Amino acid sequence: MSATPAEGTAPMSHRQILEALSGLLLVLFVAMLSSTVVSTALPQIIGALDGSQTQYTWVVTATLLTATATTPIWGKLADLFDKKTMVQVAIMIFAAGSVISGFAQNAEQLIAARAFQGIGVGGLQALVQVVIAAMIPPRERGRYNGYLGAVMAVATVGGPLLGGLIVDTSWLGWRWCFFIGVPVALLALFVLQATLRVPSVRRTGVKIDYLGATLIAAGVSVLLIWISFVDDSFAWVSWQSGAMVGGTVVLLALAVFVESRAAEPVVPLEIVKRRTTALAILASVAVGMAMFGGAVFLGQYFQIGRGYTPTEAGLLTIPMMAGVLGASVISGRLITRTGQVKPYIVAGAITLVAGFAALGTIDHDTSLVLVGGAMLLVGIGVGMSMQNLVLAVQNTVPLRDIGSASATIAFFRSLGGTIGVSVLGAVLARDVQERITSGLTAAGIPATGAGGGSLNLDALPEGVQHIVRAAYGDSTGHIFLISACIAVVGVVAALLLKPVTLRSSLDLPEAKVEAKV
Repeated sequence: MSATPAEGTAPMSHRQILEALSGLLLVLFVAMLSSTVVSTALPQIIGALDGSQTQYTWVVTATLLTATATTPIWGKLADLFDKKTMVQVAIMIFAAGSVISGFAQNAEQLIAARAFQGIGVGGLQALVQVVIAAMIPPRERGRYNGYLGAVMAVATVGGPLLGGLIVDTSWLGWRWCFFIGVPVALLALFVLQATLRVPSVRRTGVKIDYLGATLIAAGVSVLLIWISFVDDSFAWVSWQSGAMVGGTVVLLALAVFVESRAAEPVVPLEIVKRRTTALAILASVAVGMAMFGGAVFLGQYFQIGRGYTPTEAGLLTIPMMAGVLGASVISGRLITRTGQVKPYIVAGAITLVAGFAALGTIDHDTSLVLVGGAMLLVGIGVGMSMQNLVLAVQNTVPLRDIGSASATIAFFRSLGGTIGVSVLGAVLARDVQERITSGLTAAGIPATGAGGGSLNLDALPEGVQHIVRAAYGDSTGHIFLISACIAVVGVVAALLLKPVTLRSSLDLPEAKVEAKV
């Protein structure tokens, strides 16, 4: 037996919503912090653990991969069980993963721990949107998305700075980049217990589609492993490539088959088939690939390519975060005032392309003013598009499907980010290897193992350090140019979105169903 969440409940006042949001914003903050606090510290961490460029990429990819695989499961659980409990469970998993990451003794252990941490991150990134959607009508949600954008900006600005300060402080060390999120997570746990009151929907006799989720995760994992090692450990045309690509196709085809027949699919095909959802998914994949794939390597560019300290690298990323903050708050308020969301998504997608195109021109000598201006555009593009794509989809589905719909968008955005980080990381690793080998050969230095060794530059002679820094600085521009091309897909999808006026009610009228493509 199920109850309608909005049934018999009075609308929440602005103050009550803000009180409930306080815990959710802390949750969002700690989830964002887990990625951003590591971004500037990661070159130091991988150097201390004697890791490689491929392992550098996988420390990020592992978290994104497990977050991607579990996001739709969390969304479905939120539709079936108590949303508050689900958020608290996700926080505890995240906190445990953070502690394990902090005690890692080598790069392999760190990657595994980050993968476990990603299960909690997947829950947090889906459930925050789900709970907010259960409390606030779409039209009013715009103003509160501004608060979300502000928290995202603070976490994204403060994270790199905090990570830089931690690794630059001798009596702390890089392990505190992971430990620092634990008290914040525990604080969020208690705040939510005290403030969050969300009517729950309980349904009996429902089975979660674990098989579908497993097939999706397996298919994506095989694809990413192939991307990471092709043209390095084996050739593009080889039995290994054939086996991995063929395996990916088979696994994902089976996933679609299972999802189409599951009573409670983790990625509901009925929702995905709708025009708004399908286009928002396409745009989210493009934005995720461009944003995660590009931004992950900014800290590496500033430290290895330009020679700045982790703290300085964190400060240099402020323009991008200022763009996210300003665009999120301003566009959120304008959306609430007008009820229109498409114009802001389109403008954001176009701005994102412009920002990455500008970053595509950088090398190890580029003016920091140009780099900062380009990052500002990227931030504005993300701030205007990312949360608003979720909002556009939430407006088209009934409240009972909010969890699945929100998690589906988060899933594909995270999937795009996972593939983007892996693909761009692989491109960067190969380009850097070629440039280092070429530079060492030109300098008359033996190039054996130049591309696949440690990222610990302090262990290298000064002349070799200069060659390595130039290689990273010059190669980074290429991956941003690829990000710009990917982001163009997001512009096309945004332009094709159907213009709608956001509804002012929590739920759709019972008879209203959006036409399918």
